[in-house]
Amino acid sequence: MAQSKTSIKAGSRGRSPDALTLLKADHVLVQDLFDRFERARTDDQKTALAEQICTELTIHAQIEEELFYPAVRAAIDENDLMDEAEVEHAGAKDLIAQIMESKPGEDQFDAKVTVLGEYVKHHVKEEQSEMFPKVRKANLDLKELGAAISARKAELKTQ
Repeated sequence: MAQSKTSIKAGSRGRSPDALTLLKADHVLVQDLFDRFERARTDDQKTALAEQICTELTIHAQIEEELFYPAVRAAIDENDLMDEAEVEHAGAKDLIAQIMESKPGEDQFDAKVTVLGEYVKHHVKEEQSEMFPKVRKANLDLKELGAAISARKAELKTQ
């Protein structure tokens, strides 16, 4: 990371989407993947969708933890809200690891993906209804943060 995590302040640049728009797009994508997993009938479909869900969530969580959360924590002074988000990430990461170590047909595979979906739905609801409105009112350059998120996401997707 070339810039300080907390140095993203007011004064917008460029035409990239803002940070909240990018994160919301990830939320929509992952919810669609969970919906598709629920409708999947073959083990091959479930395997591909579970892998895609886990990859997308892993990248999303890493971006939030490296870039978004530190900037937000500094800007909104809501430690309880931010601590809860980080604990939710830890729970999701544990389930992701369990899912990645198993496959359809094994004990509790479908249940683990379903519970992960429920965790994520809860987490997204809290982010979008509690955290994001506070972020919109804060002194953050959401365009600059969005550019940093886009760049880091592209980097992580190539790894």
